[in-house]
Amino acid sequence: MTDEDAHRLEMAERRLAQARTDARALAQHNDKLNAALREARSQLVALRDEVAALAVPPQQFGIVTGLPEAGLADVHVGGRLLRAAVAPEVVEVERLDVGAGVLVNEAHVVVAVVDHRGAGELVRVRERLDATSALVAGSNDEELVVALASGLRDGELTPGESLLADRRALVAWASVARTDVEELTLEEVPDVTWADIGGLGEQIAQVRDAVELPFRHRELFTEFGLAAPKGVLLYGPPGCGKTMVAKAVANSAGSSFLNIKGPELLNKYVGETERQIRLTFARAREVAEAGRPVIVFFDEMDSLFRTRGSGVSSDVESTIVPQLLAEIDGVEALANVIVIGATNREDLIDPAILRPGRLDVKIRLDRPSREGAAEILGLSLTSDTPWNQAEADAAGSQAALRASVIAEAVADLYAEVARNEFVEVTYASGQREVLYVGDFASGAMLANIAARAKKAAIKELLDGGERGVRRAHVLAAVRAEVEQNEDLPNTTNPDDWAKLSGRRGERIVFLRTLAGGRRDGLRALEGGA
Repeated sequence: MTDEDAHRLEMAERRLAQARTDARALAQHNDKLNAALREARSQLVALRDEVAALAVPPQQFGIVTGLPEAGLADVHVGGRLLRAAVAPEVVEVERLDVGAGVLVNEAHVVVAVVDHRGAGELVRVRERLDATSALVAGSNDEELVVALASGLRDGELTPGESLLADRRALVAWASVARTDVEELTLEEVPDVTWADIGGLGEQIAQVRDAVELPFRHRELFTEFGLAAPKGVLLYGPPGCGKTMVAKAVANSAGSSFLNIKGPELLNKYVGETERQIRLTFARAREVAEAGRPVIVFFDEMDSLFRTRGSGVSSDVESTIVPQLLAEIDGVEALANVIVIGATNREDLIDPAILRPGRLDVKIRLDRPSREGAAEILGLSLTSDTPWNQAEADAAGSQAALRASVIAEAVADLYAEVARNEFVEVTYASGQREVLYVGDFASGAMLANIAARAKKAAIKELLDGGERGVRRAHVLAAVRAEVEQNEDLPNTTNPDDWAKLSGRRGERIVFLRTLAGGRRDGLRALEGGA
């Protein structure tokens, strides 16, 4: 091979290599173009689908009100009741039932079953009519008959239970775990026992005879033909243990305790308070059917059941009082249910409620005597209270210190001396009488004295003083409690104040506070000095 031939061969190989390089570059570029085309095609498809979706007519939400036959559904849509076909592509046929939410297309065809949005109008059950319907009341107390969704048909609907419903479609589809009765009552067995109550031994015995005996010895009551009392009225001055006695009754009998706060039951809408009373007793009967005693406790009873036609308040009592009377001794039996009422003003309660056969047991919880006050104070200042060790050693023991301190505190509180003068009252006859602090002592006051003494001991310990409650703490607490209450008597309406405070007897026409006047005079003397 000549040099020229070799040169030509070399040039041909170079051109071949270059051609191969160019071919590879073109292949890579071609791959990039293909990828770009595929991406563009996919984007075009997505855009086309998006445009197609935007062009689809809107679908409407509806509620199924009935299923006349296979493939058809009665649907309430936009205020209209339609009989619509069910599309074959609806796969969740088992969810297609009365009360179900559905989507309806522009051709009025059911195309999907959807979940409810959890919103709707809240209605209250008045009465279960049959397996598929119920009588309910709306927000303005308008009564409606609604169809029940399948999820509500098997369960038990109680009066007052709240349901979510569509009032235009007349369908209820869900229950709301809240009832009006639960808002107004506390259903539990209280933890207060008879041992927590002091100074009311005689009254406690009366309450236990009236309430516990019929529950604990039913067979004897049946044998002797004796019925349990339907109601008990606890009345007396404020702070003397009426609510605690009711709680102890429920605890002792193992009862459910429906605590009805009178003022909360009042409602501005006509008939609403009466409805709440009906629901309360319906709930009590339901619990009592299981054989468990139920106590319905009306606190501040005079705020609800005042004497009809007295003119003391509005005329709402003209319908509220008869509603309670109908519940207590109406046609429907009130077995295993006892009504306990508590009030500071028994004179304001309608006499029909207090007659025998209704609240026929009336127990007055009066202000504690000296002995009762010592017992109540001893429940708060117990042997477990941290007493001052130095004073306990001087007294001989902690028990001796406790006994002497309680006795001295009670003697100080009940002493009929000038520093304990509370009010001067003038009776309708013109006779005057000075009443002392001890005449207005209550269990709440005595408990507050103990709390003040303990707080003073804690503050002294935090300030670097000795540990434990001392005699001075308790006696100072007595004085502080007296001074805090000395300006409270209402001199504007002395007779009303006297009744609220538990004073009985001749009518009081004038009231003059003594403690405040003495303090003002003392300040004036100090200022002059």
